[in-house]
Amino acid sequence: MTVTLTELAELRLRTFVRGTPDYTPTRGVRLAVKDGGCNGYEYAIKIADAPNPDDEITESGSLKVFVDPKSAPLLDGVMVDYIDSLLESGFKFTNPNATDTCGCGKSFQAADCGPAGTPCS
Repeated sequence: MTVTLTELAELRLRTFVRGTPDYTPTRGVRLAVKDGGCNGYEYAIKIADAPNPDDEITESGSLKVFVDPKSAPLLDGVMVDYIDSLLESGFKFTNPNATDTCGCGKSFQAADCGPAGTPCS
């Protein structure tokens, strides 16, 4: 499974992770997909103290990224960027598994795959 963070996204997430109280080296970011949003799935990012036993763990720079096995097929190949402009700021996902996305870019639809672990094509 491949998750790519741009340099700016990694910097922003690393700042959040290290800026939390009681920072430990096992702390990282959990990327996940959950049911919801206007297109069926929505992205979730949160700080995690440690990986779960069944998580896939990758590193981007010095940041640990945890992905649960149900989200992994939907996030395989995703690129996360951070945009900061006059009109919008936040994390932007470019997902090769998405067959449709909503206007806000925070939710997506994927054909022939789901959080139950069905393979994405």
